[in-house]
Amino acid sequence: MKAIVCSEYGPVANLEYRDLPDPSPGPDEVVVKAEAIGVNYPDGLLVQGLYQMKPETPFVPGMEAAGMVDAVGANVTHVKPGDRVVVMLSNGSYAEKVLAPGNKVFPIPASMDFADACALMCAWGTSHHALKQRANLQAGENLLVLGAAGSTGLAAISIGKAMGARVIAVASSEEKQKACLEAGADIALPYDGLRDALKQHAPRGVDVAFDPVGGAAFDVAARAMARNGRLLVVGFASGEIPKLPVNLVLLKEYSLVGVFWGAFVAKEPDVYAANNRELFGWHSEGRIKTHIDESRPLSEAASAVQRILDRGAIGKTILTP
Repeated sequence: MKAIVCSEYGPVANLEYRDLPDPSPGPDEVVVKAEAIGVNYPDGLLVQGLYQMKPETPFVPGMEAAGMVDAVGANVTHVKPGDRVVVMLSNGSYAEKVLAPGNKVFPIPASMDFADACALMCAWGTSHHALKQRANLQAGENLLVLGAAGSTGLAAISIGKAMGARVIAVASSEEKQKACLEAGADIALPYDGLRDALKQHAPRGVDVAFDPVGGAAFDVAARAMARNGRLLVVGFASGEIPKLPVNLVLLKEYSLVGVFWGAFVAKEPDVYAANNRELFGWHSEGRIKTHIDESRPLSEAASAVQRILDRGAIGKTILTP
């Protein structure tokens, strides 16, 4: 099979597109013939050695893939060859055939596109967990979404609306702001002049801030929080890890809340599975809608990952074997 291989940590451009042996499932494993492979921001950090996890090299990056079951191990009973499924991994999905533990393989309905299934895993799973478990977002609250045109940002907009929030999206260009409004945001703002704009559009403050960006945007959010607000630390796409003047937390009486979706998946698998069921149900009901930015051949994985690192994508990027 063809696969993308990270032989050693370094620039994304060093990723190799080459042949690997076809995988065979162990007793508790499943092999999936991929039809769509999701690309995520952490994939780029991982291959550069900048992510929390550092698998031994060489390895195949990629956290999600959707397709048809090719083979199953003797102990796997919930799926069979020919079933439509999506898989969620720490790495290993940038390949024509993906080997996954059986408990990381989820059936998907015939009505769900493979690309949509990929989008609903990492990006949407992160945003869902952030807003549901970490923020306990309530109907009628003000939700500020930074980096709102990225895959997790657009997911946060759609999920926030499904949960009844008033969504204020922030994105860097008019094109990205338009995409935020199309995703359901009530207001879309640029980063320039954001502090004054938030005083106008959220005079009582922000109840929940979703921040995958960090840097200067975090500083603005930290000063715009309402009493009893929840400031979610999701990531640092700006490349700058900010520092928080903790007197703001004291004076405004709000909470700083970390969001590490990988730890959530590992430590609370039953809650994670319930989240997946809810997301899939919302998608089937039309309450949420994914945004696929582009689809590229698997051989162009390096370019696709770099575009996401450069914050050029609007929504989800998909690779096709």
